[in-house]
Amino acid sequence: MNTETASQLDAVLKGLGMGCAVLALILPGHVTSSQIHTDGGAGYTVAAAPTLADFGAAGVSAETRQVANWAMYTGDTHGMPFVIIDKKNVLLHVFGADGSLRGSTPVLIGSAIGDHSVHGIGEREISDIKPFERTTPSGRFVTMPGVNSFGEDIVWVDYDLAVSMHRVRAKVASERRLERLASPTPDDNRISFGCINMSPAFYDAVVNPLLGKARGVVYILPETRAASEQFGSYDIPGGQYR
Repeated sequence: MNTETASQLDAVLKGLGMGCAVLALILPGHVTSSQIHTDGGAGYTVAAAPTLADFGAAGVSAETRQVANWAMYTGDTHGMPFVIIDKKNVLLHVFGADGSLRGSTPVLIGSAIGDHSVHGIGEREISDIKPFERTTPSGRFVTMPGVNSFGEDIVWVDYDLAVSMHRVRAKVASERRLERLASPTPDDNRISFGCINMSPAFYDAVVNPLLGKARGVVYILPETRAASEQFGSYDIPGGQYR
């Protein structure tokens, strides 16, 4: 290639480069997932509509909304159905794998306030568990279908801690578990040893179809600190509107 031809080719290539640069300024580019900021801080931008939870017309707490939207947006559910247990309001919310709210219900939870379980508590007899140890631990758990000692199907939240979700069993009349579930306030819903009790009808219609034969994720919101401290969750821009 002679010097004159090389100079002409170089000029053409430079012209193409400048043209592409101009087009890049004018035309919207394709944004990859790696170009979407996910720090949740100032200047946070989202290139496309985020994948959020769908609450329909249901009213939920701000922390429930934050964690559900964050879990869907970040993919923390790994495509599994999930449950959020709001201990402060003693409510359970069930979401499909697509993030749609399938149902909410009052529940009974551990009688003691706290977000941790005592080490080895799952290996102890119920009669040996002291009142202040009867907490429902907060955290992210991957569920597992199972059967309890009575032969009833349940959903294990944490097998080692002996924490599960199951139908309420009103075997001790003085505990008034059915009445507590039916009461209009959450003030009397703390009665269990740590498990999450709910009405048989809700368990059979909503929980069992999603988690009774496959795994899912349970987020138990803390009551002694913020959910953002527990999970690293944050508000997703636009998340309050869906």
